[in-house]
Amino acid sequence: MSAKRTNFVFAVLIICLLSFSVFGAGCSIVKEKLQPATVIEKQLSNLPPEFNILSDVWNVLSQDYVDKGKLDVTKLSRGAVKGMLEALDDPYTVYVAPETYKLELSSFEGKFYGIGAEVGIKDKQLMIIAPRVGSPAEKAGIKAGDKVLKINGEDTSKTTLTEAVLKIRGPEGTTVNLLILHQGESDPVEIKIIRGEIRLESVSTEMRGDIAYIKVNEFLKSTGGDLRAALADVIKKGATGIVLDLRNNPGGLLDAAIDVASQFLARGIVVDVVYSEGKDIPVFVKQGGIATNLQLVVLVNGGSASASEIVAGALQDYGRAKLIGSKTFGKGSVQQIRNLKDGSAVHVTTARWLTPSGRPINGVGLTPDFVLDLEGDALVAWAINYLKGRISASYLTVGV
Repeated sequence: MSAKRTNFVFAVLIICLLSFSVFGAGCSIVKEKLQPATVIEKQLSNLPPEFNILSDVWNVLSQDYVDKGKLDVTKLSRGAVKGMLEALDDPYTVYVAPETYKLELSSFEGKFYGIGAEVGIKDKQLMIIAPRVGSPAEKAGIKAGDKVLKINGEDTSKTTLTEAVLKIRGPEGTTVNLLILHQGESDPVEIKIIRGEIRLESVSTEMRGDIAYIKVNEFLKSTGGDLRAALADVIKKGATGIVLDLRNNPGGLLDAAIDVASQFLARGIVVDVVYSEGKDIPVFVKQGGIATNLQLVVLVNGGSASASEIVAGALQDYGRAKLIGSKTFGKGSVQQIRNLKDGSAVHVTTARWLTPSGRPINGVGLTPDFVLDLEGDALVAWAINYLKGRISASYLTVGV
């Protein structure tokens, strides 16, 4: 498989600007160099005749507009690009101005300032995919599935994802006011959040008797190695089963998702990436997983998106683990970042992905094997009891 297809990097602008991680909700991103200028110029010369209207409008403005001093060519050209992409009605295909793109790239520095929540757009509504554990957003009462109606008093109905995120982020110690509509409620509430420093912690582990509880918060470059180390530790401690918690995990790197799934699957396809005209590239399990035989259950909810759904979908398809919780977010598209000459960039949806059995996820999500209303530690306790029952049953049915 080519490096072009394997170098998927998560973005959704979901974490990427809010939590200030370039790996951010929910979609995978491919970073690719811009094509040579000669190639682009050749393509531009072959633009459809319908694009002639752009030059026509410019000619009209340059000749007739009353205040020609306001004809900022750069501003107008960027506005035209934004309008073109918005017409696609795809919240993840967006134009990123040079200043914004610099902010995205700065996310690689390792610490970020914001409210600590991942956002996305679903059904044309700005929504919270998941607040980070212990983040200013979580402490202020932000929950997965919340609708963000206003940011600092400004309506979000016509705000792009990028614009919304830039309004929410800001210096440490400053305040942002969000008008929030919680799920199941009819009256919105205003929540004031003090921005703080957001640090990334991918994997955390806790032994609960002989059951290992492993929480994966997001899929970063380090996640595969961190999980393998955590698994080696719990196996050494005598773990007989694993509760893998992917709740409120907005996703991350595709490679990290493959690494995680490969610790629990011995073989097979993890995900099938489908490009235009039906072309698909399956991504396979990496050999050498150390927990392929341990009993396993996976916790999911509406904040489980993208890479989380890749892992959960593969484990469910192969019957390797039961999913427990509530329906997942439904983020099943792949984005590519294309750098432009002026320092700006375009995030372009280039593919959809399917589970190993061919199930689409985008806009659909995954339905757990056990749909439960339990939250927090109550769901963990239920999963542990269920897992212990499976382990006991497996001991009773072993032949001699």
